[in-house]
Amino acid sequence: MSAFASRLGLAALFAPALLAVSVTAQAHQAGDIIVRAGAVTVDPHEDSSGIKLGGANLGGNATLDSDTQLGLNFAYMLTDHVGVELLAATPFSHDVGVAGSPAGAPALNGKLGSIKHLPPTLSAVWYPMASSSAFQPYVGAGVNFTWFFDEEVSSSAKAKGFNSLSLDNSWGLAAQLGFDYMLTDKVMLNAQARYIDIETTGHTNLAGVGRLNVDVDVDPFVYMVGLGYKF
Repeated sequence: MSAFASRLGLAALFAPALLAVSVTAQAHQAGDIIVRAGAVTVDPHEDSSGIKLGGANLGGNATLDSDTQLGLNFAYMLTDHVGVELLAATPFSHDVGVAGSPAGAPALNGKLGSIKHLPPTLSAVWYPMASSSAFQPYVGAGVNFTWFFDEEVSSSAKAKGFNSLSLDNSWGLAAQLGFDYMLTDKVMLNAQARYIDIETTGHTNLAGVGRLNVDVDVDPFVYMVGLGYKF
């Protein structure tokens, strides 16, 4: 047997073992710290009550638009299959509006203002695949706190007599699906989607009318695509 054939035979013999070592080195393991960053979009699927004045329902509904910001994600692996994860981001900004008001209250319709919010979410996550797999899908569930701030009334709403805007902070549950795909033993591609239960009450004042309130189920889907690094 030639030297080349001999070396080829040895390579074939040890290739499965080397491959196993390489793939295992890529997988998540207990004690790993994972940091992910990317674009994250909050897409509200709002459902609201009518605009309320005291006990009276004036009709109409609240609207919010979507926004995309820098998303940050920190995870710690408690075992090879279970971890805890914190979602953070730079502040999201949304336009808030009123639509569908009845003919008797047309001044309520239009852009009311803008708000910012932060939605930190803490979840437990489960990775069902074997630790030897470079592809690591996961599911998770946890709790969300949404902090609303920097509420501002738009110039058009001020011209109609609106003079304030605020939203109550919210606690709610969250669920997610996602995956990591290891590009190297440290770097990974990540994609994830979440559903977050956000319920709030909006408050505003309209000159000559009084304090108006609206209950809003924001209930956004949150999407993130980015890269991660494992320490």
